[in-house]
Amino acid sequence: MKQKIVIKVTVKGPRCRSKALKIAVGLSGVESAGLVGQDKSHIEVVGDGVDAVELTDLLRKKVGYAELASVTVVGEKKEDKKPESAVQPVFWPMYGGGMPLADIRPIHPLPGPFLLHHVISKQSMLDPLLFHF
Repeated sequence: MKQKIVIKVTVKGPRCRSKALKIAVGLSGVESAGLVGQDKSHIEVVGDGVDAVELTDLLRKKVGYAELASVTVVGEKKEDKKPESAVQPVFWPMYGGGMPLADIRPIHPLPGPFLLHHVISKQSMLDPLLFHF
C-alpha cells in the first residue's frame, strides 16, 4: 500500500535540511522524498511500507524537533460499486403431493344440497351470511 507521509521538522539551515532528507531516503520502501511548504519545513515522503513513527523518531534523534503531520494513502483508486439490491427474490421449494388445504364435511347431514355445497367450499368460511340460521 503506497502512502504519503508529511512530517514537520524544524531545521536551522540547508545542512540540516539535507541531513533530514538523507535520513528519510535511507529507510526501506521510500520511493521519493522532498521538502514542501513555504519555509521548506515539511518533509514529504512517498513510499510503500514505510513506518511513519519510525521515520519521525529517527528525525527527532538526528535533526531535532519532528512532528508527524499526516499520513494518507496514494494511488488507490476507488471503484464505484453499485450496492446490491436490498430485495432478494425468495424461491420456495416445490413439494409434490400432500393433503388438500380445506375439506370440511359436516358430521350430521344438513338440510338441502345448497347449504352443503357452501360448507365444503373454501369461500364459505368467510361468508358471514351463510352461517346465519
